Amino acid sequence: MADGGLTAGVIGLGSMGLGAALSLARAGLPTLGLDLRAEAMEALASAGGTPCRDPAGLAARADVVFVYVVNAVQTESVLFGDGGAVAAARPGTVFVLCATMAPLDAQSLCERLAAAGMLAIDAPVSGGAARAEAGQISMMAAGPQAAFDRAAPALEAIAETVFRLGEQSGAGARMKVINQLLAGVHIAAAAEALVLAASWGMDLAEVHRVIQSCAGNSWMFANRGAHVVEGDYAPRSAVDIFVKDLGLVTEGAAASGAPVPLSDTALALFREASQQGLGRLDDAAVALLLAQRAGVALPGAQAVEGDAE
Repeated sequence: MADGGLTAGVIGLGSMGLGAALSLARAGLPTLGLDLRAEAMEALASAGGTPCRDPAGLAARADVVFVYVVNAVQTESVLFGDGGAVAAARPGTVFVLCATMAPLDAQSLCERLAAAGMLAIDAPVSGGAARAEAGQISMMAAGPQAAFDRAAPALEAIAETVFRLGEQSGAGARMKVINQLLAGVHIAAAAEALVLAASWGMDLAEVHRVIQSCAGNSWMFANRGAHVVEGDYAPRSAVDIFVKDLGLVTEGAAASGAPVPLSDTALALFREASQQGLGRLDDAAVALLLAQRAGVALPGAQAVEGDAE
């Protein structure tokens, strides 16, 4: 049996977690899922997965549990809070922690899981909603060999690449913070470039097309730039996510004494965008803040302003 009889669970069916759950179900693994949103649970059920009512109920039936909540606080709650997963899980259950969090938080949570008789992988992910649904994310993972061996069929189902960063938990979280530094700065830079182009009366679709073949391109310019060009700010990853993630960057940098001036500037833009009511929109909406400052109109801006009213 290709999956070795493995049952997988996913706690948190947001844009990345739902993609993981759908990939697991598509690979033929019995898949359990949990989310507060009914539409996410319905999507899982439609794909052949099984919705669960609480973390404990899911963990009691799963061999590997992916935790796709927002941050360390939520991760701790679903693991160790009232009705949490750990108390109901069988010894040796693999918990894969996918939220972006401070390295010390990841290390602490993994140590607590190990003390409870569980196997833990510190494994934040990257790639976006489309790649998550296709089972093509990248995973930055650290943990004991036994955990990887047990979870292998599930990891293969959700990830195109699993970067093994050693056995010491926290290594995955550190790598993800570096990734988020670059991602946040690149989103802000993409927004800045497109707003400047708009202020010059340039065709934004043409700018987006041309730059993707030039040295100034980045994955974020290609991906988030398309959102700006199309005026589509439906959240895949929200402005408030980068308020959190760039906060982790700047806090970690301050603790180590490393200067991060570009991250500081990008964080200030995301914070201001959030304060202006854009926090729950796609992170590309930081462009709307810059456009407002520049006195230029971007596609979709009126619809966003209407929703805010």
